[in-house]
Amino acid sequence: MAVHVQDAYIIIKSVRGLYTVASPDGIILECSARGVLRKKEQSLYVGDYVILNNNIISEVLPRKNEIIRPPLANLDQLCFVVSMCEPQPNLRILDKFLAVSSYKNIQPLLLLTKIDLASCEEIYKLYQSIHVPILLVDYQKPESLEAVRLAFKNKISALTGNSGAGKSTLLNALDKTLKIPTGEISQKLGRGKHTTRHAQLYQLKNGGYIADTAGFSTFDTMRYAMIRKEELANCFIEFADYQENCKFHDCSHTCEKGCAVLEAVKNNNIPKSRHESYCAMYEEAKQIKEWQL
Repeated sequence: MAVHVQDAYIIIKSVRGLYTVASPDGIILECSARGVLRKKEQSLYVGDYVILNNNIISEVLPRKNEIIRPPLANLDQLCFVVSMCEPQPNLRILDKFLAVSSYKNIQPLLLLTKIDLASCEEIYKLYQSIHVPILLVDYQKPESLEAVRLAFKNKISALTGNSGAGKSTLLNALDKTLKIPTGEISQKLGRGKHTTRHAQLYQLKNGGYIADTAGFSTFDTMRYAMIRKEELANCFIEFADYQENCKFHDCSHTCEKGCAVLEAVKNNNIPKSRHESYCAMYEEAKQIKEWQL
């Protein structure tokens, strides 16, 4: 008999082969995995829906998506926390995140923080122009936090972003019962100290789960997903209206004559910074070996 997601347990924490799972009605259990799963070398990710047999995970239901590191599955949205200062926003990192979201078919959401300390207008206009959902986080305005709560309601979401951008601080503001450790900004490095050590889903009071992932100071797309160079252009949604008009069917959209994407960049129909990010990612993708995929 087929088991549906709404009837299965969900893994909310994984530490050294021990799993914490939650039932559909919120009952929390600790369990291990059946040996046959380990023999099949089937990895269990936080976010996996599983079937229990005598408090042992006996089956993993098919995933709708996954990211490699941290190992998370079945995400409804991937939320990138962008600080307007300390640390400064990095558009290259942000564009890589958006490409991964598109590649994995996960809804992106930008959460702009520290907007009281520096202007967010330029970034807001840039990503609004390519129809990326954006929310402004202002801790002095309860309605801004309520908008984030509503965006997370009844969804499985993950927060990611540079160290020190305020991911854990945001989660604690959304739900004071979480009490997630936060770290101060390193004045020497200009970035935050890592406070999140493993992937874990936190249950939110108004429904849904949120994962606070370990921060990073540089972003490697292979940490989340490996995107072939041939697939990369499809991860930049604003290219879609132009790439079919390129002179060559195998156009890389980096330097070719007759490239409609390059013409769109020249005419400011595609943001220049986005195309620069694409070109940098394309060069990185060229280095990926087949055995890595």
